Amino acid sequence: MLDNLNKYHIILASKSPRRRELLAQLCIPFEVREADVKEVYPDTLEVHEIAPFLSQLKGDAFRKEMHPGDLVISADTLVICDGEAIGKPRDKEDAKRMLSFLSGKVHEVVSGVSITTAERRETFSVTTRVKFGSLSPEEIDWYVERFSPLDKAGAYGIQEWIGAVAVEFIEGSFYNVMGLPVHQLYKVLKRF
Repeated sequence: MLDNLNKYHIILASKSPRRRELLAQLCIPFEVREADVKEVYPDTLEVHEIAPFLSQLKGDAFRKEMHPGDLVISADTLVICDGEAIGKPRDKEDAKRMLSFLSGKVHEVVSGVSITTAERRETFSVTTRVKFGSLSPEEIDWYVERFSPLDKAGAYGIQEWIGAVAVEFIEGSFYNVMGLPVHQLYKVLKRF
């Protein structure tokens, strides 16, 4: 479907297996390369601006070695709850703290996505609202000990056990919560 991309060598700048899986759903050939970037942002950014900023930072990491015809897709996802930006947990205790904080609350998942070529860059963000039911300390411990929450913003994967038992409702893109808003990405790539 995305024949307009045939002239590009597409690079997904991500170590996330979920992003690889989601981008593959668009049925376009791509190569995976990891962006070696320190995810640091200015204190002056508003919380909803952080993910798009970091997605641009990841795309910029490829600018020096970019060839004409390269198209880099980079993304960053974070969770916002009570005005606080929540990234990936440092360790299991941090994951448990994050999940306790999200328990019984509505939070937002914001993904920033950048499409970068030698000539241009387009960045967008998508926000999804998610309501968690109350989780007991035992449920949180059980999840953290059996799954891999350390590489996920907010310490959870909606496609895993915790999504099935904790998510009361979702407003917006399910795939965005997984880490890549595929519908919006498809629309942008279609006209790129």
